[in-house]
Amino acid sequence: MARITASVFTSHVPAIGAALDLGKTQEPYWQALFAGYEYSKEWMTQNTPDVIFLVFNDHATAFSLDMIPTFAIGTAAQYTPADEGWGPRPVPMVQGHPELAAHIAQSVIQQDFDLTIVNKMDVDHGLTVPLSLMCGQPHAWPCPVIPFAVNVVQYPVPSGQRCFNLGKAIAKAVNSFDADLNVHIWGTGGMSHQLQGPRAGLINKEFDNAFLDRLIADPAGLAQMPHIDYVREAGSEGIELVMWLIARGAMSDISGGAAPQVKHRFYHVPASNTAVGHLILENI
Repeated sequence: MARITASVFTSHVPAIGAALDLGKTQEPYWQALFAGYEYSKEWMTQNTPDVIFLVFNDHATAFSLDMIPTFAIGTAAQYTPADEGWGPRPVPMVQGHPELAAHIAQSVIQQDFDLTIVNKMDVDHGLTVPLSLMCGQPHAWPCPVIPFAVNVVQYPVPSGQRCFNLGKAIAKAVNSFDADLNVHIWGTGGMSHQLQGPRAGLINKEFDNAFLDRLIADPAGLAQMPHIDYVREAGSEGIELVMWLIARGAMSDISGGAAPQVKHRFYHVPASNTAVGHLILENI
């Protein structure tokens, strides 16, 4: 059967993609940030999955204010890197896994979660920047990717508890797929940042690191955090962190297994006026 072997958590700051694409990774401003992912790239080469289930939020690329699905799963065979106003990033086409995606959609919907099925979608920096941080700049991504878009842009957005429960449903779906597949689940976005208003540029290191602590050791308790705490402590865009709870909810300890092993933890500020968090957990 298919199985989830690891979860990866990382910010998806668009300026990170620009720094990579423009060859600025060794400039003083960026050097420390990219150094924090050197272990991750090596780990990825040693632990390449068969499929990545990648949780991200669309930034008005595939969806607009005309249509805002709360949860949307990509079931296409491939996804084109989006043009976000400066041309598409020079990264490979993203190959999908329609069979597993369709199975997850069927299973999760039967577990009473409403998903939007997306058969055609361009993918923006929310998905491609995490792939670049973990995989470098290859000619092709190392495995297929199932995009899973979450609305954390326009209220009302899903609660942390619902995201956490959804992660459990996704794990159940993956475990019931009749193929020997090694699956990673990635939660992206965050950490603390605010892009507009009087608090633009807000970064809360104490909150961010406490979030990482609880994500590792107390995810069920963390899932109960209300929206207002994210906004108050982590800024208006800090609500993206609920997406990390989807990936954490899919780990085996949530369903009675052993606690995951922390393989890597990294935190850095600033990166284009945001905080960057990163974590790799392995199921035992």
